[in-house]
Amino acid sequence: MTETGVGGDRGIQGLILRAFGADDYRLTVTSAARYLTDRYVRLEFSGGGLLRERPYHPTMFLRLWFEDRHGRPHQRGYTIIDPDPDADAFAVEFAVHEGAAARWALTAQPGDVLGATFLRSAFAVPEPAPTGWLIVGDAASLPAINSLLDELGESGAPAVIWFEWVHDTDMDLPVRLRSHDTIRWVRRDSEAGIVAALRSAAFDASGQFGWVALDTAQTRAVAAILRADYKLGRRGVKSQAYWLETRGPS
Repeated sequence: MTETGVGGDRGIQGLILRAFGADDYRLTVTSAARYLTDRYVRLEFSGGGLLRERPYHPTMFLRLWFEDRHGRPHQRGYTIIDPDPDADAFAVEFAVHEGAAARWALTAQPGDVLGATFLRSAFAVPEPAPTGWLIVGDAASLPAINSLLDELGESGAPAVIWFEWVHDTDMDLPVRLRSHDTIRWVRRDSEAGIVAALRSAAFDASGQFGWVALDTAQTRAVAAILRADYKLGRRGVKSQAYWLETRGPS
């Protein structure tokens, strides 16, 4: 058994989270990594009391702690999926790329312990219920998208999902489409890509609800398009950047 990101000095990130009232948990791995595609893996955890203390909601996330190649701690946000509150168990999915989180996930074994921090995570389906959903995301936000679709269920309003992909196998990712949902695959492209796709497809979507989770710059741009071009307004869009492009190994 190994312990990663548990206790010790977490630097300025840890101090900031604690100052805002974050709580720490010790997650225990209950299954080794299972590949969903060649670049995407799933691990299962016991929550160390998390789901007994925190009511679950769709898109709920934790900050998981890892160590870089120099032993320095850093955290990344990951969505809780397939929760079992009675068993205090859930899964987390990791995109496989360069970085400490992916390296840890690929070598984790049952019994390993991972430090986690819960700060704030809140989302509820709007009331009155939207007439439709406009969801925009990518591999990083897939778990949150799936948790939202699960919550809506077959009786919920239909969703159109714009999904940004990079690798061919991204289109094999397990998007949990319901029978009345539609997915539009958009390749990541600096010249056009998902921002241009959303702008060109704009229509009056009044009464629907937008949910956006991409990288920082595109999240901001897409949310603005949904509010203005799709007539959703400020209250009709929930947006949160899920990642920020960085350079260099971690």
